[in-house]
Order: sequence, then structure tokens, then C-alpha cells
Amino acid sequence: MEKLDRNWMELLQELRVLQTGVQILAGFLLTLPFQSRFATLDDFQTTLYLANVALAALTTSLILLPVSVHRRLFRLHLRAALVSSADRIAKVALAGIGLLSVGTSALVFDVTAGRTAGLTAGAMLLAVLLLLLVYVPSRLRRQAGEGQMT
Repeated sequence: MEKLDRNWMELLQELRVLQTGVQILAGFLLTLPFQSRFATLDDFQTTLYLANVALAALTTSLILLPVSVHRRLFRLHLRAALVSSADRIAKVALAGIGLLSVGTSALVFDVTAGRTAGLTAGAMLLAVLLLLLVYVPSRLRRQAGEGQMT
């Protein structure tokens, strides 16, 4: 039970970090329509903007989900289910903020430097995030597993 409590607290800390990132990006996105240059966006840029806003709202909802689940399961002695579901939710939320970062960067580069720069920046950030958020943890996990075998 103590281990589950520790895991739960660690997950909450991670979700707080994710929440801050999403809030910053969402806040930035929500100010854009009030800028004079917003009216000059083409259809692609407007679609990318709206997709980013929707992704920010969805990711925010995902980050809030473990808290809602906790409130519903509180005192039902289902800590293992809570920690397991929150772990999965945190992974999906992490992917959401990664995609939100990619989309927001692509939009900013597209508006300021052109379509090619926007698509290139988005693709490069996506590659970097896949490396950092998927490959590095997988490699560390494999190395840890190999270390335990010897």
C-alpha cells in the first residue's frame, strides 16, 4: 500500500508539470485571435490553430481525469486501479502535450517564416520528441533490464 501511495504521489507531481506546460501553450493559443495579424491566417493556418486549441483542451481534460477518478474512487480501496489508470492517462497526456508543442511550433514558424519552415519545424520537433519521449526511456528500460540479468 505504501508503494502505491508513493506511485500515486509521483504521478500527481508529473501531472502538475504537464498541466503547467499545457496551460502555457493553451494560454498562448487563446490570445492569438485577439491579435490583428490573426485575420490574415490562411485556411491551413486556421485549421492548424483550431486543431491546437482542441488538442490543448483535450490534453487539459486528460490531465484532470486522474483527479476526477480519484474523487470517485476515494475510500473504495482501489488504489492499484487508480495508480494503473493514472499511469496510462499520464502517458496519453504526455503524447498530447508533445503533439501540442509540435503543432504550436509549426503554426508559429508557418506564420512567421512560411509554410516550408512551419512544416520543417514541426517535423523536426516531432522527431526530437520521439527521440526524447519514446526512444530514450525505452533504451534506459532495456539497459536497466540487462543490468538486472547480469
